[in-house]
Amino acid sequence: MNINQVMVIGAGQMGAGIAQVCAQFGFHVLLYDKQTEALNHGVKRIHKFVHRACEKQKITEEQRDDTLLRIERAATIQDAAKADLVIEAVVENMDVKTAIFHELDQIAPAHTILATNTSSLSITEIAAATNRPDQVIGMHFMNPVPIMQLVEIIRAVQTSDGTYSIIEQMAKKLNKVPVTVQDFPGFVSNRILMPMINEAIYTLYEGIATVEDIDTSMKLGMNHPMGPLTLADFIGLDTCLYIMEVLHEGFSDSKYRPCPLLKQYVQAGWLGKKTGRGFYVYT
Repeated sequence: MNINQVMVIGAGQMGAGIAQVCAQFGFHVLLYDKQTEALNHGVKRIHKFVHRACEKQKITEEQRDDTLLRIERAATIQDAAKADLVIEAVVENMDVKTAIFHELDQIAPAHTILATNTSSLSITEIAAATNRPDQVIGMHFMNPVPIMQLVEIIRAVQTSDGTYSIIEQMAKKLNKVPVTVQDFPGFVSNRILMPMINEAIYTLYEGIATVEDIDTSMKLGMNHPMGPLTLADFIGLDTCLYIMEVLHEGFSDSKYRPCPLLKQYVQAGWLGKKTGRGFYVYT
């Protein structure tokens, strides 16, 4: 099966990035968000990123214009009837995702593959919400999508070899490096990353070192490009907490218990860079 038309559900930071990359590498893209304001913001984000890439001579003016021409706003989720591949990139909530996949299953043609960009939730459970579980798969892109090379391809228990092969080739066409991951909580990247961030928060919580010294230790001692507390702020502390809760519940292991300080910051609305305050204050 050839993928020509891609529909992206969710026009937030991840969805907009996925739409941009798909368009940049020759796919026609329908971008949908049930909130018009979010869709408008997502399209503006794409235009800004593409124009900046052109100014920095990473893409030509022709590539810039072609990329933007390939992206179309979808007025309704019913436009999934035109798609060969649908990539869902909405909020990390199982009930929301399964409801969307159940609806997409009714709309999309029989050949259409349904992918989710979830960073931690069960692909197997999402697939079970459809009548085509063999055509459901995880495509976990990294943020920011246009820059980061990795894509985790997560196979549900039900995912067919044919579906996996098509998505692996798709990832390569997007100039990404795919890694194959089995369907366990957190997959690979977040199963390793989030406990490290959580432990850094415990280190702060227990008064072992300051925010700045914890980050400096990991940057200079481990050669990380940014410290774990800075990274947590960029990811969003609410997202970090949610993934830790998924890991804790999924494995029933106390080593994944979210730090009380992380919970407290989220309760306070200190979610990181997006709210202006997390472990650091942003102006």
